[in-house]
Amino acid sequence: MIDIQAIKQRFGIIGNDPNLNRAIEVAVQVAATDLTVFINGESGTGKDVFPQIIHQNSSRKHGSYFAINCGAIPEGTIDSELFGHEKGSFTGAYDTRKGYFEVADGGTLFLDEVGELPLATQARLLRVLENGEFIKVGSSKIQKTNVRVVAATNVDIPTAIEKGRFREDLYYRLNTVPIHIPPLRDRKEDIKLLFRKFASDFAEKYRIPAVQLTPEALTMFENYRWDGNIRQLKNVTEQISIIEKERLITPEILRNYLPTQTALPMIFKDESKADSISERDILYKVLFDMKKDITELRKTVDELTSGQMPIATPINATVINHVNEANLVDYENTQDAEVEYLQEKQATDSLSLQDKENEVIIKALRKYNGKRKDAAKELGISERTLYRKIKEYDIKM
Repeated sequence: MIDIQAIKQRFGIIGNDPNLNRAIEVAVQVAATDLTVFINGESGTGKDVFPQIIHQNSSRKHGSYFAINCGAIPEGTIDSELFGHEKGSFTGAYDTRKGYFEVADGGTLFLDEVGELPLATQARLLRVLENGEFIKVGSSKIQKTNVRVVAATNVDIPTAIEKGRFREDLYYRLNTVPIHIPPLRDRKEDIKLLFRKFASDFAEKYRIPAVQLTPEALTMFENYRWDGNIRQLKNVTEQISIIEKERLITPEILRNYLPTQTALPMIFKDESKADSISERDILYKVLFDMKKDITELRKTVDELTSGQMPIATPINATVINHVNEANLVDYENTQDAEVEYLQEKQATDSLSLQDKENEVIIKALRKYNGKRKDAAKELGISERTLYRKIKEYDIKM
């Protein structure tokens, strides 16, 4: 029989939620096998603990254990990190390097944020999972590895599959045994326990009395959505512990630490609307279609004035009655000017947007003392995208 409490105590898990207990139970049961495990849950729910439970309760516990954040590794080097590379295989490859799948042979690899992997890397990963084979970057030699893979993501994989950003066959190969970690808002009874634990830890760390919540403040705490889950709860508790002189926290005090909306504006593209057409795209299409119609109309007038077309048709009568060459040229010039204005405005808007984007990224990085993962979470983008933006804008922290 599985001793859930012993597992919690060993790995520092706090809470008595039935869904949490079920997730721990499944992790311990599957540990004795070599099945691939797929952990799904929101960011900040503590997904990183479960691969350790699986590894430490398996026959591989004396082997290597590596946790890799796939979203934090630049796309150009992810294959080298996972599978290794040969000397000279790309610029900067001065020596042959072993990848995680080679180094962790006989152990366990935890691939966090696996939903951020490029499609080419997904194909390589699928081969390892199916055959235990991989090829280093720049090599043609097939190598074998015996690695247990545990993957996790907060991405909606079925939606990513529909949009062509994640391989369906890889998903089913990873999802042999699924484990879902419930979000904190579904574990309301655990919020009080977590707050007390964090308050006690910070009191000991900073040598100050532990903060406590009034019954009304506790109710507010339990009813809060906690989009950042346990990580957000821990951060809020630390802020209150350090900043507030009063040790008994009331709802009035608590409101200063529980924002009703995201602190920074979301200026990045919404992935769920990636395939939609913007208003600017529609406007340009209308203008260019209009210019095309004007060109055809001008051609008709030219043919009329040169006597190449009969005037008896209804369309020609309309042209004669309502259009003359001078007016047509003025109208076309007006439309050309509008298109040029829109193009110039787009360039100006683009520069303005880049400046605003740069400013918001710097604010987010300063808010989290340069921690890219937390800043990316605040901005609503992946850590890889934030890394690329930092390089693009040459942001120095």
